[in-house]
Amino acid sequence: MSHLHNLFHKGTDPGYKLPRSAGPIAEPVFVAEPVFVAGPVSATAAAVAEVAAPPEFSVEEARITSASRLVYHLDPRSPSADKFRFLRMRLRDQWTAGKLKRLLITSPLAADGKSTCLLNLATALSEHGKRSVLVIEGDLHHSSIAEILRLRTWPGLTECLQDESISPLSHVRRVEPLGWHFLPAGEPRRNPTELLQTPALRSVLEKVSAGFDWVLIDSPPVIPLTDPIALQQHVDATLLVMRAGRTPQEALDQTIELLGRKKIAGVILNGIERRNQPYYQHRYYDGNARNEDD
Repeated sequence: MSHLHNLFHKGTDPGYKLPRSAGPIAEPVFVAEPVFVAGPVSATAAAVAEVAAPPEFSVEEARITSASRLVYHLDPRSPSADKFRFLRMRLRDQWTAGKLKRLLITSPLAADGKSTCLLNLATALSEHGKRSVLVIEGDLHHSSIAEILRLRTWPGLTECLQDESISPLSHVRRVEPLGWHFLPAGEPRRNPTELLQTPALRSVLEKVSAGFDWVLIDSPPVIPLTDPIALQQHVDATLLVMRAGRTPQEALDQTIELLGRKKIAGVILNGIERRNQPYYQHRYYDGNARNEDD
């Protein structure tokens, strides 16, 4: 575990090997077994102020099955769900301090499980409706959240970026029974990367952020696309998801270099075998304090 800590504070260890994977992303049913490793958090967010109550939004009903891997909703007493509770606790500390509100969730490569982790984290952060959470589908190439939840399609981020006269709040829906809100990617276009590099993105995020406690953005993977770097300019911190036994070490190193270590709030290590006890038991490492287990 100390090797994970060193990724952010002492450079990558060329001899470090990621722990064994729990199998392909489709197995087991509940994939997410995250280990959160804290890193420095950008202090660009304004001090926490009382968030205005969001307007009443239309409701969309998600069809949640075991294939959705929404462990926090389907099996809330499981160890997997407890990991997201633990992650929520650490993030909430930064939110209370006024340092964190907009989070980008990305991964080095496709199929690392970032969207699955984002859905579970959003559900955990909403605390059964106590906090207002907005999920933005920022992957305009291969959007997957609406598909995972079996939601119908409607206009979203793409349309707002193309026409600034459109209020992004008009395309936000409340997703039940999960309790958070959703702005989908919208209709696919030929130029998704260019859309995310326009000034309209900043405007959209400012308009939607005012009414929510948390804004989580699902991003494309870092290695094949520049989109995460464009999105990262408008958030307070980034969570990086990597898959045990599947994400190559060189891809992880390259991703950290591209994003910048200081901009990564932490890592979710996904898909760990439960019998691998030293990794299964979560540990939290603070960059300013040495854990006695290090």
